[in-house]
Amino acid sequence: MKKVKVVIVGAGSGSFGRAAIADVLASTKLNQKTELKLVLVDVEQAALDRMYHFSEVLKEYRRVPTRIEATTDRCQAFCDADYVITCVARDRITLWEQDFYTPLTYGFRHIYGENGGPGAAFHTLRSTHLMMPIIKDVEKVCPQALVLNFTNPESRICLAVSKLTKLNAIGICHGTQGTCEVASRIMGKSPDDLEFLIGGINHFHWVLGVKDVTTGMDMMSALDQAIAEDETVVQPLARFLHQTFGRLTFPFDSHIGEYVGFAYDMIGPKFENYRCRHVRVRETGDGAFLPAWQEIQQVADRQAPMTESLAAPTTEAAVPIICAIELDQSARFAGLNVPNTEKYVSNLPEDAIVEVPVKVDGNGIHPIKVGSLPEGIAAMCRQQISIQNLLVEAYAERSKRAFLSALLLEPTVDSPSRAEQMMEELLARQAAYLPEFT
Repeated sequence: MKKVKVVIVGAGSGSFGRAAIADVLASTKLNQKTELKLVLVDVEQAALDRMYHFSEVLKEYRRVPTRIEATTDRCQAFCDADYVITCVARDRITLWEQDFYTPLTYGFRHIYGENGGPGAAFHTLRSTHLMMPIIKDVEKVCPQALVLNFTNPESRICLAVSKLTKLNAIGICHGTQGTCEVASRIMGKSPDDLEFLIGGINHFHWVLGVKDVTTGMDMMSALDQAIAEDETVVQPLARFLHQTFGRLTFPFDSHIGEYVGFAYDMIGPKFENYRCRHVRVRETGDGAFLPAWQEIQQVADRQAPMTESLAAPTTEAAVPIICAIELDQSARFAGLNVPNTEKYVSNLPEDAIVEVPVKVDGNGIHPIKVGSLPEGIAAMCRQQISIQNLLVEAYAERSKRAFLSALLLEPTVDSPSRAEQMMEELLARQAAYLPEFT
């Protein structure tokens, strides 16, 4: 039986760690047809211990033979690894609030501050500063491993990996799933009945084609008509972009608004209570809420039984990709983030990270060529790709010049002096999380 070793970096997270562990242990085929070893890695020992004991309970619940280990020594974990799944962050919510509010105080009317806009530039540097030492260790210890990245900002992290290492890495985001689900619902169809052709960049991808799986019929006109006839089926900014540029983009305004300069005027800021929205909680029945880590701790300590909610796998692509490769079972994914080396999107740069459909089988990852984007869409994507390149340069060279250049390309940034003042303030406030700059 073939041995397969999967390493999860960031496994101490009650959200990502639980989900990734649940996906691996719920994969019956992978557990039955391979000799599977799962290694959990985190820098926080207490969180790592909690997730390790939780995974042992979940292993018993699933009745699978997976060998599970946990360590804070990632180089030890990477030895002979076949797959490395990554999702890392430090003090994410507190810093996100700074990324959001500080640009606004300088008059930059952005709306979200996560993956695009001036606030996301700092998120990019922090995440790259966390990720690259990990990635360099993967390159040193197990260069043959496939890196499956969830760390945001997705495109920017994948670009840094692509430009600064020789590793084979892909970025995973469920955004394309969301687009397919919304578009299918608009047409009164199940996502399983349709095949989508999607192209662009992460959180700013576009539906370029859709067909009925059974009949092969082109369904683009049906999608366009359904959006035109009912203004409630997609959010206002997504609807405007569809009307103006002729294609449906990721239909959630908070994310797509990060990439255009006029989003604030149309929909206003999208900052909400991140602490409630991004921290998994369970209602206890007495009006109180139990944070995910406490619920997981109770199960890990065997003070509470495993629940189907905690054991439930996600619909994320990492484990299905591993299964497709290891079991040589052809699978198609609506969108993964890959280098545009073969011009999968023909009018975007070859060194860009693009989000396109991908076929996976025993021979690996096979991105699908989607042709060209309409020129207006391509222009918006190219601007973001230039920003991404400058931010990777800023990290690699510790260059404030490149960082400021990236900020000045942002559609919401309209003042060099205010941009530089904001840059200096946040670099100082977040110095403990950022590389040193010259």
